[in-house]
Amino acid sequence: MFATFVGMLKNKEIRSRILFTLAMLFVFRFGTTITVPGVNTAELLSGMNDNSLLAMMNLLGGGGLEQLSIFALGVGPYITASIIIQLLSMDVIPALTELSKGGANGRKQIDRYTRYLAVVLSFFQGFTMVYSFSKTYPTLLESEAVFSQCFYISTLLTAGSMFLLWIGDRISMKGIGNGVSMIIMAGIVARLPHQFITAYQTLVGSQDSSAMFGGLLNFSLFVFCYVLILILVVFMQMAERKIPIQYTSSTVQTRKKDMTYLPLKINSASVIPVIFASAIMVAPLQIARFFNEEGSDVIVTMSKFLGLNTPISLTIYVVLILLFTFFYTKLQVDPEKIAENLGKNGTYIPGIRPGSETRDYITKVLNRITVLGAIGLAFIAVLPHALPLFTSLPQSMGLGGTGVIIVVGVAMETVKQLEGQLTQKSYRGFISR
Repeated sequence: MFATFVGMLKNKEIRSRILFTLAMLFVFRFGTTITVPGVNTAELLSGMNDNSLLAMMNLLGGGGLEQLSIFALGVGPYITASIIIQLLSMDVIPALTELSKGGANGRKQIDRYTRYLAVVLSFFQGFTMVYSFSKTYPTLLESEAVFSQCFYISTLLTAGSMFLLWIGDRISMKGIGNGVSMIIMAGIVARLPHQFITAYQTLVGSQDSSAMFGGLLNFSLFVFCYVLILILVVFMQMAERKIPIQYTSSTVQTRKKDMTYLPLKINSASVIPVIFASAIMVAPLQIARFFNEEGSDVIVTMSKFLGLNTPISLTIYVVLILLFTFFYTKLQVDPEKIAENLGKNGTYIPGIRPGSETRDYITKVLNRITVLGAIGLAFIAVLPHALPLFTSLPQSMGLGGTGVIIVVGVAMETVKQLEGQLTQKSYRGFISR
């Protein structure tokens, strides 16, 4: 691993790509410190500690929300737009379905529609968020013209989100990894030191000598749970069920070490089910706060079921994650298409007849491993919200299980890409000799 890292730094092109990526991420982090004009974020910052929804949005946004910076929305609207367009392309809108099958030109057109939708979602999300904040925190806006000020701020937030998307494109073209994913990962990682320092100060630093031992135990529990999440996420990212396959042209029994496998990941849906479930939990509550005063009966009732800070709401959250995991796995992995491709390539699963039996076998295996993946994903996503219910940790210091899934996934994919580029350069150097 160390030799690979040294080889990356020695390679001029890879080194320049890494430096370019770091420069773009610096621009992103610098932008998160620039607060939009005309707001007072002191009250908003104090409210983060008592609102699990805001704490989660702030963590995934790299801390831009607590300062209401120009990058407060992050690339979230683009991610949401991508998911919506992808779902609509699944035989819902025939025109989008045709474009999805139209090769590079079709994908380019779909990406253009995705960006148009991202602009609309950015403005809508920014306006509703700022307006609901202005009602929850009366001193947030310095101007008395609420609607005009919200319109102005939401325009700035939309521009900031689109600028981040442009930075992501530049990283994908001239840097390393997927640009949008790198921005999300950078925002999450940037919050980790502050998160651990705040946890230590809250649990240990403010305690007297008699209560310090209990504080150290709670902080140890905090660190242990974080390490446990990291191990579990890495296991889920790497775990897969290998189904042996064999070529019909093979006349000799294949040795076990030379056997070809069809890999099925235990978590084919990645973090998408958590995003779906969070959106369903967040959207109704956000809309309700737009039309009702904070503390009203409607808000209190909806917070009980959708606020992610009560046992009832967390149970609903888990059920949604389980359902969406199965739903999105079915979209990502089509057993019928896999069985068809195996037949076209002259391969088969030993002991299973080609055709419908192969399809049914793959479906059965996929359902079984998806159960494990869904349970693991739900545990990781719920733990940050459940831990503050049983400890003295505030909601703002939740363990960010969703963020850890994103960070580990992006880091592993980026390392694979760098190793692939390094290997490619080595082969080119060998051939040139």
